[in-house]
Amino acid sequence: MPDTSCERAAAEEYARWFQALADPTRILIVRFLSGRPEPVPAGVIVDHLGLHQSTVSHHLKILHRVRLLTRRRAGASILYAVNARCVTQLPRAAGILLGSPARPHPQAGPD
Repeated sequence: MPDTSCERAAAEEYARWFQALADPTRILIVRFLSGRPEPVPAGVIVDHLGLHQSTVSHHLKILHRVRLLTRRRAGASILYAVNARCVTQLPRAAGILLGSPARPHPQAGPD
């Protein structure tokens, strides 16, 4: 019998990711960060998007809350990066949504 509790937990996590990505600004943030080899200070994201710092901070908080982004303090700055786990799991989540055969869910913990 399949472990539906694991499937349910994965589905709930994927739903949170898709909900967080249901905003164009957050998609632009993830896209910008995914092209960077190193974590980026919030101010660089603000400059790139040309939005107010408070607006970008709000979106970064949402993306971090669902673990699409990682963050760490470096002096007075907070550096953001795309969660490496999401790089592999987000396409898998889209595949499941679209009916692709499911593969085993890695047990890697979130950052």
